[in-house]
Amino acid sequence: MANSLVSIQIIPKTKDGESVIPYVDEAIRVIQESGIKYEVHPLETTMEGELQELLEIIAKMNERMIEMGSHNVISQVKVLYQPDGITMEQLTEKHR
Repeated sequence: MANSLVSIQIIPKTKDGESVIPYVDEAIRVIQESGIKYEVHPLETTMEGELQELLEIIAKMNERMIEMGSHNVISQVKVLYQPDGITMEQLTEKHR
């Protein structure tokens, strides 16, 4: 079972005020390619997995934003670390 839930909102600084949507789409693609479980929400994306692996994914997301031409990136991150295991469903099942 995963030991962490990590939510991230990535905010790349774009050239000449261009839309961030293609950047955000690419950041989500980095998550998809990792193979971990995730859910996209309107203001952030939540990932489920081992803490170290999720932090590595965040690093890759930031690196990809720079590769795409962003000058810098703000990543707002929330982490729930629970060594005995945690899932998104455990936190949301009563609301579904």
